[in-house]
Formats: sequence, structure tokens, C-alpha cells
Amino acid sequence: MAASQVSCSKSSRDGNDSTSQNQTKSGPADQGPDFPRLTGGDKALGEKVFRFETFGNEGFWTDAARLPAGIVAAKLTPVQALQAGLSVNVDALDAATKTAVANELASQGTSGPLLNDPATTLALINANAVIGVVVKDTNGDGKLDVASGDKVGVSCALCHAITDGSVVKSPNNLGGGSIGKQVDGLTPHNLNVGGIFALSANTRAFFPLLQVKLAAFGNKSIGRAPPEMGLTATSTEADADALTGNPAFYPLGTFDDAPDGTGAQQHIAPFFRTDLAAPWGTPGDIARLENFDNLVYTVLLDPTSLVTPEGRAFLRALLGVDAGNELADSYLTILKDTQVKGKGGVVGEGFPFLNVTMVSADKVGTEEAPVGLRVDEDALRNLNAYTDSLQAPPPPKVDAAKASRGKEQFTALCTNCHNVDQNRRVPAFIVPMQTIFPGYSPVVIETRPAEAGVRPIAFDPIQNDPNSIFDDKTVVVDASRRGAVRGSAMPLLFDLARKDRFLHDSSVVGLTSLLDPARGDKAPHSIYVSDATQREDLVEFLKSL
Repeated sequence: MAASQVSCSKSSRDGNDSTSQNQTKSGPADQGPDFPRLTGGDKALGEKVFRFETFGNEGFWTDAARLPAGIVAAKLTPVQALQAGLSVNVDALDAATKTAVANELASQGTSGPLLNDPATTLALINANAVIGVVVKDTNGDGKLDVASGDKVGVSCALCHAITDGSVVKSPNNLGGGSIGKQVDGLTPHNLNVGGIFALSANTRAFFPLLQVKLAAFGNKSIGRAPPEMGLTATSTEADADALTGNPAFYPLGTFDDAPDGTGAQQHIAPFFRTDLAAPWGTPGDIARLENFDNLVYTVLLDPTSLVTPEGRAFLRALLGVDAGNELADSYLTILKDTQVKGKGGVVGEGFPFLNVTMVSADKVGTEEAPVGLRVDEDALRNLNAYTDSLQAPPPPKVDAAKASRGKEQFTALCTNCHNVDQNRRVPAFIVPMQTIFPGYSPVVIETRPAEAGVRPIAFDPIQNDPNSIFDDKTVVVDASRRGAVRGSAMPLLFDLARKDRFLHDSSVVGLTSLLDPARGDKAPHSIYVSDATQREDLVEFLKSL
């Protein structure tokens, strides 16, 4: 393939176009640092953690966000749950329910009464059959029943598992959900996370994870929604639902994993073969897998930890003193206004709901315990063992000749950043923002001087390109917290055939479009193949991985 047939940006980390030198490369010469991790866990126990462990976040999801109350009020049917991208593990159902569902599907498809009855939804939840939605026997009566006061929490599986679709596939009219045997590690690309938030009776409980306005930043908001839609402490439930319930503002298959007040949802990453990947988070700000998992549990699945003294200190280090205090104060105001009671049963007190350990003072604010909290270490070790062991799904049948030609193009075009052999660990460096996004033109919003008494975190200035959403994930959170550059971490390249939206912001539909020079030389990831036939060859190779 002649180099003149390919149009590509300066894709190497130093910005040099070395396409002609890459014909025989297998990947970057410098693979980046090799990050340590917790090892020696029990993957069988890790499976239980992945599927069912909440560490007490059912207090948040039931008493703060009030998801079960919202489900009841909405009279959510199983078909509607499937439309929201939720999936049902058929192995969790008793024999009678399996038979009833099978008989109804055989005679009426998904239009029968059982799958359109809100009572069936509650029965599925009580059976712990809705993947990632976990019922706990919080009233201690020996049975699981939401109607009797048992609480519902969330596990890893909500965002990182699907089914094999052996009972009900996910046809277009049902969105992304399915019914079948649970398959862990794969991204549910049509999971409507924002819609699930909006289904909750108190969507405002997710405030720090949403697009907000901060006076410290000039009363502006950053995200996919119009800036004026950014939430404040006085926003209504309808305001929060309008933000989260609109897929244009909270796209399917995405989740915002930073409590920074930006509407920066990223496409949910696969969670198989985690032994091959590091660092974690799109900005690559977390070096170790177990620390990423701990952050998810201690902050994202129960954000009330952010109104504790340690959580407030973390927000001040993250956003700057004024903005950090403002975000925490606004959130506490919302929790009080919506009558959220913490562990002690007092409105606005007793947070977080989690059953976790407070670390020693010298570890507060570290990657290991950003808000001073740490879940059980053995659980994290076991979870590592399980997600490391999960295998990528087999690729679909592809045209071998096309894929072979596509591999040659991949070797020529992509090996400044990616390895050809996907069973080699993912290169661990960060691609600088100006390299991955040639049109990046940021404006500094705020600096983050160290605060007396608060652990210093090495952050670059808070800066945003107002003309793009691609950089929103790194406006506040970036890898400078661990001494690396602002930019993007490398993703796993497995299971691309199932994925229909690309880049971490889901802004490009289809691999063909991703590689099309019509996107422009200033666009994010402007690595292109000009010839349409050769472009399809490269797509075929990527789908074969």
C-alpha cells in the first residue's frame, strides 16, 4: 500500500508522522510503564463480587436516589426495562417462571401479558435476575422482597455484563436489553444509564455526577446539554430528568465516572482481560485496577461520600477550593431538601451509606482512597482475579483476505499507539490531547493551587475547549494527578464488531466513519484511509480482533 493512498495525522506521541517507517512495526517501541496490581485472588469469589456486591450502596439507591420507588411509580414493565437496556439472567429464574416466559414468548412474543406487567418487573428484581440490580435482605426476614422493605443496590455487572440473548435477543424495538444466560465483561452498548437515573424518584441525588453550573466557573456548565441547562442546588426534579433522560445529552452506553460537575459521559469500557490494560479511566488518571474499582464503589455508586470532610477535601483538590466547596455545599443542600436520611436516620447526616473502612489520615486523598474510604481488600483482589480471567468474545466471521490486507494497513497506520497483537498488554502511555485531537484549542478556567492541610495533587490547570465535547472528560480530571500528561489512555481493541459508536465520547458512528477523511484533519483521532476499499479492509481487520 503506497503511503500516498493514506491520509493520516501526526499520530505518534511526539507528533511525528512515521507512516512509512511503520510497515514492519508490531507496536510502539516504548510500551509505557508496567503498573503493579493486586494478585492472588479467587476468581470464583470475584464473580460474586462482580455480580452481587454492593458494599452497602443499596442505602443510596433506595433511600437517596429512590430507584425502587421510581420503578413502582412508573409502573415499569419488563419490556420497558429491556428498552432501557437492562437485561435479565434467565438462570436466576425459578423453573415455573422460566416455563411461563418461554410459553408466552412462543405464542405471543414480547407482546404477551407477563412481559408487560409491572408486577413481573418486581418479581424479576426480587429474584436478582435483573443484571446489576441487586436486592439485599435489609429487613432480615430471610427473603428478598422490595415491597416488604428490602433495598436495591447496584453492582459492577450493571454496566459490564450482557446476556447471550438465548431467550429474548435485543431487537430494535426493545433497545439494548436481552434475556438469556449472563455474560460478564462485555459492554451493554445500549444501556440507558441516564434514563435509569431519570427513572429514580430523586434524580437530583446524582448531582455531582451530572452537568452542573458553578458560580466559581462563571455560572457556566460544561457538557453535551446547552450550558443553560446545567443544574444548580435549586434545580427541580424535572430539570434533572430533562438532562439525564434525553439520550442527546446522556447517550446510550455511556456513564460519567468523575464527580467533577461536567457532563462528560464516556462510552462504557469492556471489563474482560483487565490484565492487559492500565492505566484506568479515559484520561488514564488511575494507575491500578483495584484503585479504580474502589473509586467506583466509594464515590460513583454512593456519591454522598462527597459531603464528608474527606470527600470535601477531595473536591477542593479536584476543582479548586471555591468550586469544590460549592459543589459539596450544593449537593448537601439537595440531600437536605429532598429529605435524604443517612445511616442514623437524620436528614442530611450519616453519609455515606457504605459499609467500608476509613483509611489512615496519610492515605486520604490518594489514588488508593480519594475520599478516605476503602472497600474490603480481599474483595478487590478477588474482583481483579475474576475480571482478569474473563475472555473477549469470539469475533464474527470475517472475510479473511480483506482482514489480512487490513492488518497490513493497521501495521502501517496504527502502531505508533496500538499493538498489532491484542494479546499483548495495551500500551500504558497517555496520548497527549494535542496529538489525539489536532484541533484542540483550550481556554484555562481555573488553576488549582495547593490548599493548606489538604494532600497536594499534581493537577494541570482546569481548561476546556468550548467548541468540542471530546476533551470534556479531561477538563477537570487528567493524568497529571499522577505526573503524566493530559490526554487519552489506550483502549482494548477487542469486541469492536458489536460496537457501533466510537471514541470515548461516542461521537463517531461506525468504524467506517471513524477512518473516513471526511471527518477532517483537525478532528479527534484523525487517522484516515482515503481509499474506500482499503478503508473497508481495515474495518474488517478491526472487527476480527
